[in-house]
Amino acid sequence: MDLAQIDLLDRDVFTRGIPHEWFTYLRQHNPVYRHPEPSGPGFWVITKYDDVLAVGRDARVYSSDQDHGGVIGLEEQEMEVDFEGAKIMLMMDPPDHTRHRKLVNRGFTPRMINALEPHIRELALSVLEPAIAKGSCDFVVEVAAELPLLAIAELIGVPREDRHKIFDWSNRMVGSEDPEYSVTMDEANEARVEMFMYANQLAAQRREDPKEDIITTLLSSELDGDQLTEMEFNLFFMLLSVAGNETTRNAISHGLNAFLEHPEEYDKLAQDPTGLIGTATEEILRWASPVMYFRRNVMTDTELRGVPIKAGDKVSIWYVSANRDEDVFDDPFRFHIERTPNDHLAFGGGGPHFCLGNSLARLEMRVLFEELARQVKTIRAIGEPAPLRSNFIGGIKHLPVEFAS
Repeated sequence: MDLAQIDLLDRDVFTRGIPHEWFTYLRQHNPVYRHPEPSGPGFWVITKYDDVLAVGRDARVYSSDQDHGGVIGLEEQEMEVDFEGAKIMLMMDPPDHTRHRKLVNRGFTPRMINALEPHIRELALSVLEPAIAKGSCDFVVEVAAELPLLAIAELIGVPREDRHKIFDWSNRMVGSEDPEYSVTMDEANEARVEMFMYANQLAAQRREDPKEDIITTLLSSELDGDQLTEMEFNLFFMLLSVAGNETTRNAISHGLNAFLEHPEEYDKLAQDPTGLIGTATEEILRWASPVMYFRRNVMTDTELRGVPIKAGDKVSIWYVSANRDEDVFDDPFRFHIERTPNDHLAFGGGGPHFCLGNSLARLEMRVLFEELARQVKTIRAIGEPAPLRSNFIGGIKHLPVEFAS
């Protein structure tokens, strides 16, 4: 292999699976790599665990602020979305990010989330049992997508009957490059507008009839003495809705696919669901890395591994590569549910942008796979997994399976 073969902008490559051979080559031969960009200046690709961790934690040098380019697109953007001066929390740096995060932190503390376990388990069973009773299902559509939707809808105050609106909006915004969803940039923006309109209707209801949910909390919170503007509220709603269902859905989907490819590991879990579910959940997260990269924007001249990086450069930190780093994980391409330690970076690895919903995601995955392993002793694939066409979200759209008790 040589560098000329590596094209991380080719989304079609990702429809055949994550190109781990590229990341392995870069880790070993060019861990700080300047990737070409056909219509732009190019971007740095950071693939080693320690470097991904360091860049993600240094907001002073490596900015997430959307004024400097945001955190998602690797390429120069042809079209910008007007958020009326407001910013999504994901695209802020401290201290603005810190102030905004405090508004929602209290709804996502480990203590608050753990108190939800009995109810999340009920939701997991309500999703699993009908699928198991049928004997077969599309695991992504009928199970992996349903539990996160039910959980985040309740947490933020969306009526259960409206949860599939969130699913539709998320797919159109995040999966817009996939032909199955076949939406243009304009249509993706329309999904955003529809979500904002829905958020405003929900806000009006909560002002009339406050509830014990995050929407009511946001509406009553103050930022530097001021209430959130309408657009700031809309962006909070979008972040919580999309991040709260899209990433967990894909982690669960990759988890089951890993068990299908490594049935001996599922056998272990089925023999001791309670004892192994903790380490199994962490290994699924490492294996899945549902957000493959984030972008940072360089604020001042610096260097990494002796390579000079200039102010204004774009840097991409690849969690999907860091979580297979041979210098950190023994036998990293082995799916091993008893792996310990397992300090993966599936949630970003600390720093200001460490995933707000990590406790909720872990809880959903833990109870779902624990209940699945208790009730189903054998799972077989009855079709090929269908990867999402994206170089950002490591997603699976469909996963047909058959259950045998």
